[in-house]
Amino acid sequence: MKLMDLRAYLEVRRKRINETLETLLPPVDTLQKTVVEAMRYSLLAGGKRIRPILCLAGAEAVGGDFDGVLNFACAIEMIHAYSLIHDDLPAMDDDDFRRGQPTNHKKFGEAAAILAGDGLLTEAFAVMTRRSLHPDVDPADLLEATQLVAQEAGFRGMVGGQVVDMEAEDTQPSLELVEFMHAAKTAALIRASVAGGAILAGGDRASVSALSEYGRYLGLAFQIRDDLLDVLGDSRELGKPVGSDEQRKKATYPAVLGIEESQRRERRTVELALNALSEMDAGSDPLRAIAQYLLNRNK
Repeated sequence: MKLMDLRAYLEVRRKRINETLETLLPPVDTLQKTVVEAMRYSLLAGGKRIRPILCLAGAEAVGGDFDGVLNFACAIEMIHAYSLIHDDLPAMDDDDFRRGQPTNHKKFGEAAAILAGDGLLTEAFAVMTRRSLHPDVDPADLLEATQLVAQEAGFRGMVGGQVVDMEAEDTQPSLELVEFMHAAKTAALIRASVAGGAILAGGDRASVSALSEYGRYLGLAFQIRDDLLDVLGDSRELGKPVGSDEQRKKATYPAVLGIEESQRRERRTVELALNALSEMDAGSDPLRAIAQYLLNRNK
């Protein structure tokens, strides 16, 4: 897939995801309007939408139609948005800006931000399990995909990785700890996104396993790139200050390996992601293109 084709592919799916997200949350005209407004503020603030796009691509890779998994994919974006709200809180990373806008707690206050995150997380699972939103998905596949996302978003995955991240600040972390932390904090939900889409589309066990392995390596490469951008990136493009990881003495790949070795490891991890798709047919070409594009992203 050529770069221009990939950009068109991503744009079509981002547009559909954004339109669908708009419909999945209630309007801001209820007694709960403060928390709904805070939920919408972070969820609809833009972004790459990489996790839901990967869910759609996982379905397409096994011959499925992305429309059939669109609502589920959007629920994964709700989980991602909740994690960013909580990650930005003073008790965690204490960030003031996200995507060029004030973070949720700066806009609505800490209490509303916490509740907005809670609201997005719980609404995500309400969307995933609402049968009317997935009429063409086998109920057993829907249960399996939902359970996978719950596992990878919880203490075994993203939440557990965040705890390790916080506890590793101001320490001298090993490479093994950094790899474990990022495999849980970032790669777990990305893996669940790709594999979940394949499960929903009725993919066979071999295909789901290959796509799961691809997602794991892609997630690790994605985090290495994030770590590098905090050192080498442009704050105007990122929408947040650079250098914050070093200031907080966070456990990152550049902190442990240096920049050049981190870049080498990023390239190798992308190669492993691509190798995982070696037995997959042309339906996986968008996933291959996304992995290659990852090496050049600047935000």
